[in-house]
Amino acid sequence: MRLDPFALPACFAASDAAADERVRHVELHRERVVVRRCLRGMRMALNMPVSAFSGVSLKLVRAEGEMPAVATVMLEHKDPALALPLFVSPEADDAAAEWRVWANVLGLPQLVTEEGGSLRVAVPRLGGLCVAPVRPRRRRRSVLSKRRPSILMRRVLRRLAGATPVHRDEREIIARN
Repeated sequence: MRLDPFALPACFAASDAAADERVRHVELHRERVVVRRCLRGMRMALNMPVSAFSGVSLKLVRAEGEMPAVATVMLEHKDPALALPLFVSPEADDAAAEWRVWANVLGLPQLVTEEGGSLRVAVPRLGGLCVAPVRPRRRRRSVLSKRRPSILMRRVLRRLAGATPVHRDEREIIARN
């Protein structure tokens, strides 16, 4: 299963254990998600903003019996029954690329599923901004040192030393034409 993140809105069917026909129909837009299902004969439609979802998660499901191991990219909600699959593949590299793209397109954080099933943010964020550790200062004798003038690295604030001559009580000499 693969949905194209650049071809939104997308309509697809997903499995739902609680629904009557074991299926729910999903409309995914950049700013909202509409989930339609029938529960005990009553039709319902849930219209939620994308910001109501926790983030885009990457889950690795181990192989069991004849089923191969798969990587799944999910749109996670606080209510696990509302989580939506976006991409399923046996290739983990493809899933990691899709995970990154879906998180950027929807503007949600990237989540990683841990062993216990809990979710944690993969990259620390401050609002929409990714927070990273401070990079070390550029070294002087590096490969890139030829790209900038080295004088910029040597500038130092100079102060007048005590040995600077000061002439007091003398006439000022001004050159005039």
